[in-house]
Amino acid sequence: MLTLIDNFLNTITMYRLMLYYLIALLIIAGLLGWFGILPYNPLAIAISVLLFTGICWVTNTIFARTFKTPTNYESVYISALILALVITPIRSIHDLPFFFWVAVLSIASKYILAIFNKHIFNPVAFGLVITSIGISQSATWWVGTAAMLPFVLIGGMLIVRKLQRYDMVFSFIITALLTCFVFSLTGGTNLMTVLRQLTLSSPLFFFSFVMLTEPLTTPPTNRLQIYYGTLIGFLFAPQFHLFNIYTTPESALIWGNVFSYLVSPKRKLILKLKEKIQLAPDIVDFVFQTNKRFNFLPGQYLEWTLAGTNPDTRGNRRYFTIASSPTESTIRMGVRFYNPASSFKKALLSLNENSQIVASQLAGDFVLPKDKSQKLVFIAGGIGITPFRSMLKYLIDKNEKRDIVLFFVNKNAGDIVYKDVFRQAGEKLGIKVVYALTDLASVPLNWKGEKGRVSREMLKREVPDFRERLFYVSGPRSMVTGFEKVLRDLEIEKKRIVTDFFPGFA
Repeated sequence: MLTLIDNFLNTITMYRLMLYYLIALLIIAGLLGWFGILPYNPLAIAISVLLFTGICWVTNTIFARTFKTPTNYESVYISALILALVITPIRSIHDLPFFFWVAVLSIASKYILAIFNKHIFNPVAFGLVITSIGISQSATWWVGTAAMLPFVLIGGMLIVRKLQRYDMVFSFIITALLTCFVFSLTGGTNLMTVLRQLTLSSPLFFFSFVMLTEPLTTPPTNRLQIYYGTLIGFLFAPQFHLFNIYTTPESALIWGNVFSYLVSPKRKLILKLKEKIQLAPDIVDFVFQTNKRFNFLPGQYLEWTLAGTNPDTRGNRRYFTIASSPTESTIRMGVRFYNPASSFKKALLSLNENSQIVASQLAGDFVLPKDKSQKLVFIAGGIGITPFRSMLKYLIDKNEKRDIVLFFVNKNAGDIVYKDVFRQAGEKLGIKVVYALTDLASVPLNWKGEKGRVSREMLKREVPDFRERLFYVSGPRSMVTGFEKVLRDLEIEKKRIVTDFFPGFA
């Protein structure tokens, strides 16, 4: 069952999944209102959606043209739909000023409150906080009801699985519950009543799945994401207050955004294409120029956005690992193209010299361990080799020797890329590189590498001291999970296995 779910999630981008989730919640809310289960008229819900969508779209178009900034309209629609789910559906014409200002402020914050083209605050949270202060109207978070809870949970868990943000979400939920528990004990309130209200009649889960996970305002590493979730969970508890000022979900998130900004990369890059290099029949290396130094760790990834495309269901944003080393003056992105290609990859392939692409949201924990004496095994499948190209090129340029064995698994010999870097790594640093081909019918007669997937026997043969090593695995999800099973069969501890992850291969 999980395999089927993962296969579905790999065919859709995070933004499109979120968009469909929000649309589904609004349709369900309309049906529940129709049957009298929710106290909201389906027509009022529909009108609210149209109002928020229209105001957000117009506002974004104006600001995008003014600032000459590429935009992703999926994120605009997502903001509009969130507003429709947290602000009470329209009741009269007197609600229009509130609808107008909260939508305008939410979208405007992406452009005005941005440093180095990177916005600081969750747009919806910012709009809600400012309107609550300025015109004394705020969100009711009406989506947080017992009737909506099953649907919020089902779709929300798909989002968390897609993003692999379990630790951040769970740290937030657990902290919020524990904080409520402590306040209940000290305040003399009934604990079960408080917990029931928090889990069944509050936006706890919707907030954690939708607002907390917003990628552009989330810290880049797992450890920082746990701190982020914990901080917001503490502030989220309805009893928390400073003097007579009580926090709200949106204000808690704003404080979390401040923390995230202080500990996160501060830059959104607009890169120009320098050249395209055909590495294999279906793999292209895109080399981009950057005018300013860009600091990152080998193995991290970026979110890449192509403006001006007519996106299909997979949208106009993708996550790709940086294939270049921080020591290089250009930024590389290795991409495999499938047939039929998505609209994003078609547009990517059609880029010409000096064409622009937006790169942002540097993140990832798939980096070299700080302990340089730690023995390592790298295992890559196909284009999953890109983080290892970054790491090994970095080690070569720094002349930093580490005990590493690299397994590079491909279907055919023609699919092997970056051989020049791996040859240098072997010659200069003594790194052992093992190539393996899985299409046994096409193995060249003079092939000197391994045949088949990396098995227990192959691992024992090539790495006799495998029990002393830390394993890094990168590639398609099916390949990664398959090799994790091989390692478990060899009784390798889970903490000694590091897997590459970014939100989807779609």
